[in-house]
Amino acid sequence: MAKVPMLQGIRVLDLTNVLSGPFATLQLALLGAEVIKVENPRGGDPARTQGVRPELGRDLMGTSFLAQNMNKKSVTLNTKTPEGKDLFKRLARGADVLVENFRPGVMDRLGLGYAVLSALNPRLIFCAISGYGATGPDAVNPAYDQIIQGNAGVMALNGDARLNPLRTGFPVCDTAGGRDAAFALMAALYQRERNGEGQFIDISMQASIMPMMGWAAANLLIGGQEPVPMGNRNPTNMPSGTFRTADGEMNIAAHTEEQWAALCDVLEVSHLAADPRFVTRADRMHHREELIQLLEARLTTSPTAAWVERLNARGVPSGSIYHLEQALRQPQIRHRGLVQKTTAPGLGEIEVLGLSALFEKAAGDVTAPAPTLGQHNAEIFGGLGLDGAELAGLKARGVV
Repeated sequence: MAKVPMLQGIRVLDLTNVLSGPFATLQLALLGAEVIKVENPRGGDPARTQGVRPELGRDLMGTSFLAQNMNKKSVTLNTKTPEGKDLFKRLARGADVLVENFRPGVMDRLGLGYAVLSALNPRLIFCAISGYGATGPDAVNPAYDQIIQGNAGVMALNGDARLNPLRTGFPVCDTAGGRDAAFALMAALYQRERNGEGQFIDISMQASIMPMMGWAAANLLIGGQEPVPMGNRNPTNMPSGTFRTADGEMNIAAHTEEQWAALCDVLEVSHLAADPRFVTRADRMHHREELIQLLEARLTTSPTAAWVERLNARGVPSGSIYHLEQALRQPQIRHRGLVQKTTAPGLGEIEVLGLSALFEKAAGDVTAPAPTLGQHNAEIFGGLGLDGAELAGLKARGVV
């Protein structure tokens, strides 16, 4: 029996831009929802001009946009005009989900806030993503990923005594907010199946990233211990972190006593397991620098790949440290089908990242490239009863 996308039949109005919102709606699109990007006729999503290839940006198909908008449809609509507002309300009447990532209050000022739209469509699930959330003392402040990384405590955790604070090398707060929004939307859709009601969802990028700090937050909230930036070393265990080998560096995480003993055995330094400096985890953490030197004296005698194979075979978690190109091409990622191919207009075949979860009984895949600006105007607005002449008139008046 062929797998069916689990969100088939769900219509999403996507008013989001750049990353946090598009990442959220991408997850829904990969699961089969009909995601309609509602874009400004003058250029659309700013991500259309962003990325490392300027020629793509000039064509409004920048790499940043291509990466976050597969499987979606695009319509252009100026929601500041009376005709645009009317068309948008007509779209909202038939939608299941609306996602926006404007600053709080923008949709209300447009006359298209949750109160207005839910009165037209009580089943509508309205998700607002912003830097700090819809309410509170910081709600109206502008925010980008690095701003949130700083004031959420992320940058203070990164780096070490020489380089701190330090931003994470990708927009982790944007993606955390987007993933949080997708999770919340799935939960709201499930609840609507039981009670038939839509609702408003308020997503804060700042609040979304904080639970992801896990043990660091727990050690402070419960144990009263401020985190100390330690770079590639694990402050909660030893040996755990990055170690030098004959041809570079590798990660090792021997967290249990069994793993510690196995590590010593594989490295042929079993005497260290009985050394009074290293008997317990607390001992090993206290004598961290001495232990690192002793372990690296052995690790630097063989290349990373050899140690990874031998340690993993003995149940000691270890791994290579890859550049991104190596990471994307490794056999495990190929096995899962995460990197997928699609054909983009004017570009030919490109590679994108698909759905990270694999479902036994549901399809989830890249089935179409990111859309050109307004590519689906005729299809979507035609579904509202507008013919070609009416669309041409709306375009001439700057509505679409």
